[in-house]
Amino acid sequence: MRNAIKQLLLSLALMFGPQLQAAPLAPPLQAELDAAVLDYEAGRHVRARQAFESLSKRGVPAADYNLAVMHLRGEVPQASPQRASQLLTRAAKAGFVTAQFMLAQALDRGELGPRDLKLAHQWYEVAAEGGSVDAQVAMGTAHFLGRGLAKDPARAVHWFREAAKGGDVGAMYLLASMYEQGDGVDRDLRLARYWYGVAAHNGDEAAPFKLKELDTRLAAPKT
Repeated sequence: MRNAIKQLLLSLALMFGPQLQAAPLAPPLQAELDAAVLDYEAGRHVRARQAFESLSKRGVPAADYNLAVMHLRGEVPQASPQRASQLLTRAAKAGFVTAQFMLAQALDRGELGPRDLKLAHQWYEVAAEGGSVDAQVAMGTAHFLGRGLAKDPARAVHWFREAAKGGDVGAMYLLASMYEQGDGVDRDLRLARYWYGVAAHNGDEAAPFKLKELDTRLAAPKT
């Protein structure tokens, strides 16, 4: 969890553009938010917390998210998973996709209290619809395995395709495999080859072998 939180916070700091916001912030608020993130990165946690708290009171979802992260990392006085849950939920309901995914993941893992897989998948789906590739992978996996949701290969294909289009290499390979097997979708070796090719181009180690195998099968005379 610690590494996941750190990764999310760093990605937030690096990509603090409008795409992660529920709505674009006014320039003065964005400047305050950027400064608070820089303070956090520099280890000025008290100053960062005070800035996030001020922004949170003014309804900035990214500030709620960052405060939640600080609560989960024990970096504020009286750090509380319950307070983190409140802050994440508020940011998620405001449309902050990063918070939606993190809330889903925390509910899935039981890190905010009792594990709630049903609510976790509701938030995974919201985040997936909002463009979170990680959430799309989670939804595809849940439907593929029947984990917390009904086993539904067609829905798995849908979400793996969205994640693959978003650049997830594992989803590219799984989507290719599902086209190859006709699992949840009409069997299509040419589409399977296409997605294995994209996966190979993006560094998947097994995909080049599948490409060679499919090239042989596609070149074979039809009987």
